[in-house]
Formats: sequence, C-alpha cells, structure tokens
Amino acid sequence: MVNFEYLHQGIAGLANAHPLGTMSGHLGAAVAAGYFIGEDHPDLSITVTEGIESELDRVLKGEEAIWFDIKKTGMQPAQLFEIGPKQVAVPGRIQDIAVALGGNVGTLKQSGHNVIFASIAIRALRSHEQYATPWAIDGICKLIKKFDSVSSGRGYFGKKNGWKTASKVNLSGAPQVKPYRSIQEMIDLTIAELIEGSGVKTQGFGGYWHLINHAAGIVELDRLGYQALATSALPAHRQHMQLIRALPDLSEELGKVKSSEHDPLVDGYWSEELARGGATLTHRVKTIYGFHVLRRHVEDAAVRVQADESFKNLMD
Repeated sequence: MVNFEYLHQGIAGLANAHPLGTMSGHLGAAVAAGYFIGEDHPDLSITVTEGIESELDRVLKGEEAIWFDIKKTGMQPAQLFEIGPKQVAVPGRIQDIAVALGGNVGTLKQSGHNVIFASIAIRALRSHEQYATPWAIDGICKLIKKFDSVSSGRGYFGKKNGWKTASKVNLSGAPQVKPYRSIQEMIDLTIAELIEGSGVKTQGFGGYWHLINHAAGIVELDRLGYQALATSALPAHRQHMQLIRALPDLSEELGKVKSSEHDPLVDGYWSEELARGGATLTHRVKTIYGFHVLRRHVEDAAVRVQADESFKNLMD
C-alpha cells in the first residue's frame, strides 16, 4: 500500500490551491491520486509502491512547480501541502464540493480539470471523513468555483497555425462524436479512442492523459452517488473528445510517440529512465489512477489487452 499520509497531504494541496489559480490543483490531486493507486491495488509489489511514492515525494518537494508563479504569489510548493487547522469534521458538507462543480460541469473547463480535481477531492473526503473539515471543504470549493470563468483549453495545430483555443477550432473535418447515451458508452469510446489514437503525436486539450482522467472523474462521481452530476458532465467530455479528434498529427514536427516498455504496475517499469519534464511528473500518477478506474469497466478481455498496450504510449 502507498503510505496513508499522502492522502492527507493531497487533500491539503487541493484545499490550499485556490489563491494560486485553478491549475495549482494539479499538485494536490496528483498526490491524492497516487495514494488511491495503492488503495485500488493493494497487492502492488514493494518496488512499484516505492516507485509511486518516489514520484509523490518529487511533487511534494516542488520538482514540478510550473503551475503557479512563486515570485508573484510568494508561496513555495511545500507551503501548498501544509495541513490545515484541527477542526471537527463535517462530512455532510462534502456535498458543497459537488454543488460547486455543478456550476461549471456542463461545459469543458481547462481540459476537464474541474471534474478531475473535484472527483478526487470528493472520493478522498467521502472515504476518509475525518479529513472533511470546514477548512478543507471551503478551500476545495473555492478552487472548483474558480473554473466558472476559465476557458475550455487550447490545442496546437503546427507551426503554420499555432495554438488555438477551443472556440477557434473547426470541428467539421474531424470524425464526429455522437452524444453519449450512458456513462458506460463514454468509457467504451474513451478506451477505443486511446487504442486508436494514442500512437499518433498530437498536442493540446490535455491529450489522452486528460481525456482519460476526465472520464475517470465522471465515473467516480457516479460511483460515489452523484449520478445526476455525472450525467450532466457527459456533454463536456464529448466536447473534449471532439477537440482531441480535431488535432493534427505532428509527428514530423515533434517526433513520434515514445512508448514505455513495461506497464507501470510491474516492477520493470520503475527501472526505466522516466521522463519528468513539463507536466509529466504529476500527470503520470493521475493517469495511472484514472486509466484503471476506466479499465475495471471494460468487460472484453481482448479490448483490455489492447488498452494496456496503448496505455504504454502515455507512460514513457
């Protein structure tokens, strides 16, 4: 098991993030998600557990401090994880986070981070209610409400066309995504999209990392009892997939996709030379968690094998 203390630190990271902007939530969400990997896979080897914990320690130490301006905010990454005051837990107020998410869940917000962060926070507090203090809930609600005023995200369309925000993207030339009839259909289409497209080099709208984690957040909201909220999130995920499909193949400009040799839940993966630049450190952990949230709902064994192989394209 991944050490339980990481969960408390992840909650703190989410609760402290709101003054720094929405994207600072990456850090706390990654640490909490890393703990969930161990909770969901209690039979992980010591090598894998230590590998995950090593990644989380890097996050805690501020190795990926790209999500807010330290000079401008005056906050060091370590301060983001400071535990709040001792308070009596108020589990009944966890619902407030769902209410905050309800204000922005219907349209795509920064590649689904509103859903990703809120679902991780709700799972953490619902399953470990001693941490559901007014301080934690208030801070997380403030973070989620900040997504009300942000954009859907942006994608890169090559040197000639550059970066475009979602509203500027022409979707008519991309294969259309039909409205989802159910959460299971969203899962099936997301896994199919991973299998078909993850070997092609694209950039923007969070890529397959976020398409997966966005879907996983919806699945978790549904599992935790927020069925109406999860259903209301489906159109935004459909929009997300449509934007991903509109991105061009950039292999000639950016190079081909590199695939890891091993699955991240086996020992061999953690002896590989892992990339940690950019946003890879936090997103690797969250996507291991998110992928397996979806994978457990894939009934076809052959599709699971294909998905596992394609998932390695995201794990280099």
